[in-house]
Amino acid sequence: MASTKPGQRKLQILQALAAMLEQPKGEKITTAALAKRLDVSEAALYRHFASKAQMFEGLIEFIESSVFGLINQIAEREEGGVDQAHAILQMLLSFAANNPGMTRLLIGDALVGEDERLQLRMNQFYDKVELACKQSLRLAATQGHGVEGDVGARASLLVSYVVGRWHRFAKSGFKQIPTEGTGLQIALLLAA
Repeated sequence: MASTKPGQRKLQILQALAAMLEQPKGEKITTAALAKRLDVSEAALYRHFASKAQMFEGLIEFIESSVFGLINQIAEREEGGVDQAHAILQMLLSFAANNPGMTRLLIGDALVGEDERLQLRMNQFYDKVELACKQSLRLAATQGHGVEGDVGARASLLVSYVVGRWHRFAKSGFKQIPTEGTGLQIALLLAA
């Protein structure tokens, strides 16, 4: 790996960390294990990241940019508020299914015992997702689907549903796919 381009090593470290998070047993990730996986020294890891927390922050940044980029695309593409909310929920569940290691970050499982600012950042992520759901539900209310007064409670319910599906996926060792059987469930959640 001595011939890697600048910035490439950082990406390799993050990819290896994400791959380690995909292990169904969910064991604590150590920099020693990460360095061993990459066949480098721990010092080499710290040349690119000041701490393990910064490595996790790199993965959280990937999650945030991916999810919120997709939410913006959904808002532009879907004119109906209900359709937006449905697409957002499906995207969140699909994101987890396609990125099992990231699911452990999304539910905070991989952050236990790590710097508390990481869990605070994930809490902010949930708040932003809930805000996106509120915006879609407000639009739906103006289109005759639901009432404005219920938007906050319904958005909270939608986020709780998604987080619950993520938990089941992670706790099943990534066997219970979060998108399976969700069509009817989401339709019921979004029914006015």
